[in-house]
Amino acid sequence: MTALVTLDALRAARERVQPVLRATPVVRSEAISRLVGRPVLLKPEYQQRTGSFKIRGAFNRVSQLPAGCPVVAASAGNHAQGVALAASLTGREATIFMPVGAAIPKVEATRGYGAAVRLGGERVDDCIVSAQEFAAATGAVYVPPFDDLEVIAGQGTLGLELLEEAADAEAVVVPVGGGGLLAGVAAALVIGSGSGRRPQVIGVEAAGAPTMTEALAAGRPVALERMSTMADGIAVAECSDLTLAHAQAFVDSVITVDEEQISRAMVLAVERAKAVVEPAGAASLAAVMADLVPGHGPVVAVLSGGNVDPLLLMKMVEHGLTAAGRYLTLRIVMTDRVGALAALTGDLARLRLNVLDVEHHRSGIPLAISEVEIQVTAETRDRAHHDEVVGELTARGYHVEAVS
Repeated sequence: MTALVTLDALRAARERVQPVLRATPVVRSEAISRLVGRPVLLKPEYQQRTGSFKIRGAFNRVSQLPAGCPVVAASAGNHAQGVALAASLTGREATIFMPVGAAIPKVEATRGYGAAVRLGGERVDDCIVSAQEFAAATGAVYVPPFDDLEVIAGQGTLGLELLEEAADAEAVVVPVGGGGLLAGVAAALVIGSGSGRRPQVIGVEAAGAPTMTEALAAGRPVALERMSTMADGIAVAECSDLTLAHAQAFVDSVITVDEEQISRAMVLAVERAKAVVEPAGAASLAAVMADLVPGHGPVVAVLSGGNVDPLLLMKMVEHGLTAAGRYLTLRIVMTDRVGALAALTGDLARLRLNVLDVEHHRSGIPLAISEVEIQVTAETRDRAHHDEVVGELTARGYHVEAVS
């Protein structure tokens, strides 16, 4: 039978990591609460040192090693930075293996925390093999991202904080990749509550990487053949026996969110909570916004990290705005005559639309010889506004349709 983390281990981890953590107290978002129709509390771990919760588990594991013992890890980003900082704070060398395609800001941040970075392999799985081989050859200790009781205990310190900061929460929603954060938080909330009232613990995965969902259904870890999600922080091909055992023992349910739900949550976090959150970190908020979390009482969304490449952030915001109906592209067929385009832009102005782009087409599309197609992209409030705009332009005599 797989051993599970204990309350003593969780409390010891909290004493160990507390001095190096940045406080991330829960905050209530009034704006998001109004949108959702229930109290929404945010646990802002994107404000944590290294930009994610990973320093908790990494420091708890690394700080217990013999003095001077070097460490090695494999990661595409957040775990890399957590181990690098933990090693620096405890005065030891760290070597981190990262995929060749790892985001440049994450690579440079890992180096900035003092680690030696070795790039190689297309996937994190390749890097794990290299890191384990390095450990065997050099005597460095391999620090896994989630398959370790001390790492899980460290992540569980977040759950102990929630018991104090959100005592009335009806549900706590946690992003899931390999399951280390979910395991630790769920154990802390369930064991720490004793026989008293406790919140539901709900894990959230990307629909394109349902690692824990598949494992729970099969009763064992299942290696996903393919993954497809923008949320690279929770795109893990396989959980472990250890994290699965914790999910089976302490987690109430695991749900999934799709790419549009994640991107909308990212935009909402920026607009309403002034929070820059990476796709993986926004998965919990995406589940809350999509009304996938049962109940009507206070719900805590753990925003687990904010280490997003600025270029990716730009794309994500554009994608999220589109998913939220904030852009509308119209195809308008009209008579090709002098002044027609000016008349159209005048009507768009009277509808108080901010036009972002206009394209004028005559060739390559089926039109009468006297017709022209205009494609207009404008800012809108939401999807309901799309119908209003199409209706108004139709009433003004335009042949118009929205482009999906």
